[in-house]
Amino acid sequence: MTLSEELTWRGFVNQTTLKDITELDRAPLTFYWGVDPSASSMTVGNLAMAMMVRHFINHGHKAILLVGGATGVIGDPDGKAQERDLKSLDEVARNKAGIVSQYRKVFAGQDFEIVDNYDWFKDLGYLDFLRTVGKHMSMTQLLDREFVQSRIGQGGSGISYAEFSYSLIQGYDFLHLFREKGVTLQVAGADQWGNSISGVELIRKLEGKESHVWTGPLVVNKSTGIKFGKSETGAIWVDAEQTSVFDYYQFWLNADDAGVIEYMKMYTLLGKDEIEDYERQLQQNPAGRAAQKALAYEATKIVHGQEQADAAVEATAQLFSGGESQLTPTVEITPGTYPVAELVVKAGLAASNSEARRLFEQGGIKLNQQKVETAELTVASGDLLQVGKRRFAKIA
Repeated sequence: MTLSEELTWRGFVNQTTLKDITELDRAPLTFYWGVDPSASSMTVGNLAMAMMVRHFINHGHKAILLVGGATGVIGDPDGKAQERDLKSLDEVARNKAGIVSQYRKVFAGQDFEIVDNYDWFKDLGYLDFLRTVGKHMSMTQLLDREFVQSRIGQGGSGISYAEFSYSLIQGYDFLHLFREKGVTLQVAGADQWGNSISGVELIRKLEGKESHVWTGPLVVNKSTGIKFGKSETGAIWVDAEQTSVFDYYQFWLNADDAGVIEYMKMYTLLGKDEIEDYERQLQQNPAGRAAQKALAYEATKIVHGQEQADAAVEATAQLFSGGESQLTPTVEITPGTYPVAELVVKAGLAASNSEARRLFEQGGIKLNQQKVETAELTVASGDLLQVGKRRFAKIA
């Protein structure tokens, strides 16, 4: 299967400047993809694009993985209704380290180079930037960008000059990498189309050369219509400190039938024949959930390694047979009697008391696999607290 065929079959085609996507099947090229350090970890939304990048590498293209130390200081306004809060340089540095660590894990064994755009922006003066970039970017085109229109139009919250300039900064990244690394393609998520085009325009105007953009779609939960990776308590993170391996595995294990095959294509490296076999099993015996089990195992293995994936499988089997597992998250809570909402928040299974109360009213809280029906709950060491189908915490 060629790269263009692979990307099409796996659902990684959105927008591109390429006139014919089979151009990707010709001579190897150098491309870049980046993540801003707005957090110390990628979410599974970012991970979809990382998996797309893996296919580019597998088909012989050279990858430059960018961590946005400079753009992270400003914050990408695209898709945001309000101005971002600025992060401190120390926080950005910590977040960068987290993203770089995940690059090395997700792309382990593959050929790639990591760069930080702070390295070329830290010594670039304001006047030089205006002459090099600002002079060649049309205000009309920038004002026509959808995210700018949404912020400055009727009812919009407005946009600062800093966030308005984000597109120029990202455009300069592409220009710099074109000049220094021979990058001729930027790979990105659908929400980065406008920012990516800025780089294409700069390369055309300043270098008289052609470059291109390839974007993959934003993944949406087919059952809820919500951007993929969001749960009752927030995003699903790649970092095990923010989303435990057990919860990560359970997230995939509970994929709905409507989306599981699509997720397998994007989030695993299983081949076409294997996935089509799981699709047949899904149609013939949906209750068996063979596709969900394969998805959960393969997706967890890519991010956390085979040993942790095996442990997650064992933990799930033990948990639902009434046993215990060291992989189930353990929380330090003194045994005693607590209001249910307070206990659930303490255990990290809800973000707020109001959310915990809603879960209680909906019958979504269990203790030792028994539905909780009283407003106060007495817990002892070793008790298993459960919220919904896949969130668990064991009382220390």
